[in-house]
Amino acid sequence: MNASLDISHNKALLWLMAAACGLCAGANYYCQPLIASIQQSFQIPQSQVALTVTFAQVSYALGLLFIVPLGDTVNKAKFIPILMLGAAFGLGLCALSNNIYMLWIGTVITGLFSVAAQVLIPLVTVAIRPEKIGAVVGFLMSGLLVGILLSTSLSGLLSNLIHWKSIYVLSAVLMLILAVLLKSRLPIVSITRMHYLQIFQSMGQLLKQEPRLIYRSLIGGCVFAAMSMLFSTIAILLTQPPFELADVWVGIVTLVGVFGALSTQLIGRWADRGYSRMLTWFGCSILALSWGLLYLGGQVLIFYILGYGLISLGLAMVHSCNQNIIFRLNPIARSRINSIYMTFYFIGGACGSALGVFAWHHGGWITTCFTGLALVIAAAVFIVLDQLYTSRSKVHS
Repeated sequence: MNASLDISHNKALLWLMAAACGLCAGANYYCQPLIASIQQSFQIPQSQVALTVTFAQVSYALGLLFIVPLGDTVNKAKFIPILMLGAAFGLGLCALSNNIYMLWIGTVITGLFSVAAQVLIPLVTVAIRPEKIGAVVGFLMSGLLVGILLSTSLSGLLSNLIHWKSIYVLSAVLMLILAVLLKSRLPIVSITRMHYLQIFQSMGQLLKQEPRLIYRSLIGGCVFAAMSMLFSTIAILLTQPPFELADVWVGIVTLVGVFGALSTQLIGRWADRGYSRMLTWFGCSILALSWGLLYLGGQVLIFYILGYGLISLGLAMVHSCNQNIIFRLNPIARSRINSIYMTFYFIGGACGSALGVFAWHHGGWITTCFTGLALVIAAAVFIVLDQLYTSRSKVHS
């Protein structure tokens, strides 16, 4: 990498990028606490409104698979602001919606184009020195995770204070401002010339050539599935006896996850020093411990809060290590690599959400906790397979 391109010392630009990551990622979560308000506004069944959450997740997954890989073949400095403008347009449609169908269209457009954050992160990895990848990616991931965690709390708060559409108005305006600010500041890096179909052929080749990408993607999918089980059951658990918390307090409980999100830069620095293997196991151990605390949290709120904070920390630790490893596999294919990894990651999240609801209805909180622990054990199995592969590779080399 050309040393003159290194942006790791440009703190203002890195803060703008982190804010963009948080805003883009959070845009897909605004609707979750607003289902009751949207139902009252449009006078439709709650089940129909709940589809909005599904559309947000599915459209984001499609964007990860079909849009993010383009980041290797186009000028990212122009592509990222264009994607953010598309997301702002989708948010604007949501703000102007006068029926559920218009809200769905806006949600799908937002989901597709908010993957700008997943193009931005690979861009950073080629605009900094290799030894700083973990720390800088960790900083951007802090912004992304904090954005997700704050999105539901902020949308619920603004809904109570003003109107449920106010979060969409505010987010659309901020997205436009950040797109304009980034347009002239993002670094221009080299690209790979290939046709659209060739992109997907090359992604298939990457899966064959890089077994570590598969293992680390499966690890990420399992740990995010374990976390997503909480996303789908937290409101069910905490709004019922013995807790009976109001919606606003449920949102406040989730804010304990911010501490895990803010740890990613520090974790990235340690990963840069060669401690990814140790940190991965440490993160997996924390995830296992968290499910023990969450089990006790079924009756005692403080244990639930501690467990939620620890599972957020464990997820951040494993995810940061995964990204530190995969971004070093093939420097010219980082957008495609990120697309593969994040697609596995969010498929895991979707499966985890479904598993959480299924486990709750077929055995209550105890079954939910054992299912979450089983996902952590599955992640540990893939960690072992990843390490066996790296050990064999070292022997053969």
